[in-house]
Amino acid sequence: MAQTTSESVDETETNETTESALTTARRQLKRAATHVDVDSGVVERLKHPTKVQRVSVPLKRDDGELEVLTGFRAQHDDVRGPYKGGLRYHPEVNADECIGLSMWMTWKCAVMDIPFGGGKGGIAVDPKSLSDEEKERLTRRFAEELRDVVGPKQDVPAPDMGTDAQTMAWFMDAYSMQRGETTPGVVTGKPPVIGGSYGREEAPGRSVAIITREAIEYYDWGIEDTTVAVQGYGSVGANAARALDEWGADVVAVSDVDGAIYDPNGLDTKDVMGHEERPGMVSGYDAPETRSNEELLELDVDVLVPAAVGNVLTADNADDVQANLVVEGANGPTTFAADTIFEERGIPVVPDILANAGGVTVSYFEWLQDINRRQWSLDRVHDELESEMLQAWNAVRNEVENRDVTWRDAAYIVALTRVATAKETRGLWP
Repeated sequence: MAQTTSESVDETETNETTESALTTARRQLKRAATHVDVDSGVVERLKHPTKVQRVSVPLKRDDGELEVLTGFRAQHDDVRGPYKGGLRYHPEVNADECIGLSMWMTWKCAVMDIPFGGGKGGIAVDPKSLSDEEKERLTRRFAEELRDVVGPKQDVPAPDMGTDAQTMAWFMDAYSMQRGETTPGVVTGKPPVIGGSYGREEAPGRSVAIITREAIEYYDWGIEDTTVAVQGYGSVGANAARALDEWGADVVAVSDVDGAIYDPNGLDTKDVMGHEERPGMVSGYDAPETRSNEELLELDVDVLVPAAVGNVLTADNADDVQANLVVEGANGPTTFAADTIFEERGIPVVPDILANAGGVTVSYFEWLQDINRRQWSLDRVHDELESEMLQAWNAVRNEVENRDVTWRDAAYIVALTRVATAKETRGLWP
């Protein structure tokens, strides 16, 4: 059973080490609004989602026991196009997290100038507790519960934490069976054999690498002399590390959930398998030195890429970060307070809504391919992604140079200006 809710958080001060995605997103929006001439009513509207769907998802376990789980789909804004964003399976999924992440998706799509708005959703469940059969049953029932609020022209989910291409295949099949026609465009991140795009899985990591490369050039560093530490050697972190390694950077440290490995002379990123490729290999790899995940964040490197989870850079450790540049690979890895400390210390932070936007960009390519029933080659996907990322980088860089603001403020200025212009042009329905 589904219900619509308008759950939101109090914007008063919180314990910043546990700052919610929604609190951070609203603070970032408030700050960005001070830099641009946007109607206060538009800003007020953007502080709130259009809709949050909360659903009960019954799951019959393999042992016959019935469990009822809670799922969400937050739809933040669709002024520029259908809602777009991932579905995650994680124990801590809740309404506020989905709202905050959906807000970031709105800005991410606007920064990339692609015709989508922001959405996000998921189920509060530990995916490690699910057998493959249970995960399939759960996904198909979730598709049933969301069938009236998703669709190729309405809201297009994608993979996220705890979900993958197979999850999207099950979701697409269930939705198609409900509609009575094959509808590949209802989700992105599917296997290519059923309408997915080549290059989709590695796209977020590839975009992180592209933006890191451009930032290195912007600060006039030689990429061959640049050291990089990557927290989180999953799909995003591993693909970012390998691309940077290929382009000449020295990736000296990477980590998985169990810990980090460190080699000051540079790791062979192709030899180190990611957490999703072989769980536990990173922390068990034969490297000269080991570190904890927390210690990796404080290594003396040129570039730090937090690509694991949110809220890892906080007021508690921001003063101990020795990197000269932070490029966000995960969504929301830096709290608002930590951002302020980095700004005071002169450490630039390139935000997630620009750096890891390759995922939604190639999802857009996949959506186009599904509509036109014509698949692109991997080379074309890489070329188109490179072009889109460079256009977005240049738009944000121009704001940094013209307004003398941080990279995050510049990205928000670009995004907020585009969203606000669309809202003002469309107007408000009476």
